[in-house]
Amino acid sequence: MKPNVLVIHVDQQRYDCLGFAGNRDVQTPAIDELAADSVIYTNSFCSYPVCTPSRYSLLSGTYSHQHLGWSNRSTLLPGLETFPQLLQAEGYATKAVGKMHFTPTYLDVGFAELELAEQNGHGRFDDDYHRYLLAKGLVDKVDLMDQEMEFRDQAPQAYWESFGALESQLSAEDHSTTWIGSKAMAALENWTEQGSCLMVGFIKPHHPFDPPAPWSGMYDPSALQLLDGWTDQCLAVDQRRGSGYFDNTLLHEAALRQVMAYYYAAISQIDHEIGRMIAILKAKGIYDNTMIVFTSDHGDYLGYHHMLLKNNHMYEPLVRVPLLIKYPESSRTGSDHRLVSNVDVAPTILGAVGCQPGPYMGGLDLLDETQARGYVVTENRMGAEYMIRDQRYKLLLAAAPDDSLFFDLEADPLELTNLFAEPGCQSQVRRLREALGHWLLFETPVPTFVQEDAAIVDTPNALDADEGRREKVRQRVRELYGR
Repeated sequence: MKPNVLVIHVDQQRYDCLGFAGNRDVQTPAIDELAADSVIYTNSFCSYPVCTPSRYSLLSGTYSHQHLGWSNRSTLLPGLETFPQLLQAEGYATKAVGKMHFTPTYLDVGFAELELAEQNGHGRFDDDYHRYLLAKGLVDKVDLMDQEMEFRDQAPQAYWESFGALESQLSAEDHSTTWIGSKAMAALENWTEQGSCLMVGFIKPHHPFDPPAPWSGMYDPSALQLLDGWTDQCLAVDQRRGSGYFDNTLLHEAALRQVMAYYYAAISQIDHEIGRMIAILKAKGIYDNTMIVFTSDHGDYLGYHHMLLKNNHMYEPLVRVPLLIKYPESSRTGSDHRLVSNVDVAPTILGAVGCQPGPYMGGLDLLDETQARGYVVTENRMGAEYMIRDQRYKLLLAAAPDDSLFFDLEADPLELTNLFAEPGCQSQVRRLREALGHWLLFETPVPTFVQEDAAIVDTPNALDADEGRREKVRQRVRELYGR
């Protein structure tokens, strides 16, 4: 019997902002219950700390230098197989709802149906969710001013002072989280006992931090525990990278607490929708035969080193992401401490349902506990910067030596002391640099791209790809060869 596959993908979810991960403030009962039935991958990392490149890696099981999706405005390399394409070839009904962040918006990556709720770029002017809002005479005002420069340039002072932490003017019913959850539930209602795949992409808890009422009142900012890594001011090494989407130097504890309260509210609202999805699976009697993956594209600093959001060094809260996998018809649970990447998701899904991975899917099949890697790699800045990390040491290698960092995570888990130039650390730095070079050259080959119908020059002697003509020529060559 073919297992069903449900992939729940949230955006900008810090790995330690979930109840099962030890956070005592945020309330995530549905995700925690799912975690109890799942394997928790405690050392899971994104392949690229930006939305679209990371999503393409999850779908294709390849890194950005292989699939060529280097930014949020990029297209997956044509011809590169994805897990939904391979599932579809095996007879699966495939669908995705919510945020996908593709270019073009409804790019075919193997989902037979797409019902989209986008946030950035052309997608929000193409998608189903914003058509729904416009039909009701509504606009997601806070999100719009945060995501579109035309409106951000006119944003009120309250937006800047709150660092994007403003209650949504939309009702909970019309908020993107509810819309996405409802579309997911409608899709699950149509599932049979086997052979369906649904990917659900939530926009949140990505900034702006704009939960609707009553979720916005769920957390008291003054009662929250600041997360590990908060510093009283920005570090010089981080400031050299820029001030941030908001000016990190202006961040203060009261503002951070309000951001955290709304960030946690967004997570709890998503958790509510996940609980509704799981309830449907259980009511239909297909929960046990459903593989469920819960993960994110990247994290958020959320105060770490006095910063918010992303786009600075690849510190742990940015590149480390939650990963839960509930395997179908399996009692496998507990924690797995291997170093894993989101490129492992595609081959793991395919392995669990009995499909062969694509030829360039070099990730691990996590069901096979004998498969392990000695280090994990994350790319950034269009290949100009890399993180390579083992269980203890972490190298952030940039083109400029002054931008390169090295940490002993055992002694310095908050990444405050850069040891890149320390004489006593050079052997470890060299070891990781050599491993990174080997990874690039030999372990992650770049696919060959072929497009037979590519444009050709418009001249009389330039013949098109006419197989009939070619066969006539081939036949004539055979005749002449046989004389």
